[in-house]
Amino acid sequence: MTDEQTTTELLRRFSPLDGLKRDNLAALARKVQVRELSPGQVLFKEGDSEKRTFYVVSGTLELIDNGKTVGTVDGGSDVAKNPVAPVFPRRVSAKARDRVQFISVDSDLLDVMLTWDQTGTYEVSELKDKDDGSGSEDWMTMLLQTKAFHKIPPANIQAIFMRMQQINYRSGDVILKQGAEGDYFYVLTRGAALVTRETPLSKDGIKLAELSVGDTFGEEALISDAKRNATVTMTTDGSVMRLGKEDFKKLLNEPMLDWVENEQAKQIIAEGGQWLDVRLPSEFDNQHLDGAVNIPLYFIRLKINTLSKDKKYVVCCDTGRRSSAGAYILSERGFQAYVLRGGINKDASS
Repeated sequence: MTDEQTTTELLRRFSPLDGLKRDNLAALARKVQVRELSPGQVLFKEGDSEKRTFYVVSGTLELIDNGKTVGTVDGGSDVAKNPVAPVFPRRVSAKARDRVQFISVDSDLLDVMLTWDQTGTYEVSELKDKDDGSGSEDWMTMLLQTKAFHKIPPANIQAIFMRMQQINYRSGDVILKQGAEGDYFYVLTRGAALVTRETPLSKDGIKLAELSVGDTFGEEALISDAKRNATVTMTTDGSVMRLGKEDFKKLLNEPMLDWVENEQAKQIIAEGGQWLDVRLPSEFDNQHLDGAVNIPLYFIRLKINTLSKDKKYVVCCDTGRRSSAGAYILSERGFQAYVLRGGINKDASS
């Protein structure tokens, strides 16, 4: 078994990682590694707000509040299946009692992957047809991991994939030229390319970067309405998926959703509304709001007939990303749906 396979199997022990599809879990496994803390070493401090999701693999981690131990997480226990103190900013500090092995995951990346896994209802074969069957899942998974995609409303991610068009290039072909108007956002899906910038001292251009499958380019000129600031040239035969300027701008914008703060949400519930938690059952079982019902995001379309259009729903998850996708589906179908801003892991006192 390879190191990647071993890490993938390790990740399956934890919630909600065990809910990820195989390809996304394998992609995540390439980005994480098991790390160690020495006895007495601190993993994070109370008040820390860095968005990392931690899981204890082995050893004992103490949770400390005002100098007192208020709980422990023992590797291999049921408690350890869930993230350690997931609320941001952290309400407790975490310190190793003995030698602790742990894994750390970028929380935004995990959230994007979970959302896409549960809303990506298109047939992958449709996209494979566009891409001649050559690695479409690889470039899509890579694209989901980019920071740019962390900012895209989850309800729009599927539309972005579906509106992209494939363009094939030969080695030496120029995809975009410095000084030209911005017209498309690009993802390299096959082959390799070179980014260069022409200067008064170098008409051939200074080499800025080499691009490989999954890399994106062209968005800066679209966002700022500026001219292209570099030239991108294929160094091998290959292909790109591109998205037009108007689609790019439109789909970067948040769909029309009703966001509510915690106090507003509680008022809606008090007046007869319903908490609707769209996380995975394992996440819901570990922690949920009083009175909430659990319909995982990937089940919403199937279970929508069990909901009442006469009731107001406050859709929630841990961060707000999956719940915004869920609320968008409900709103499109005529339901009164609100999104809890920041999710249930946001510290209401912050």
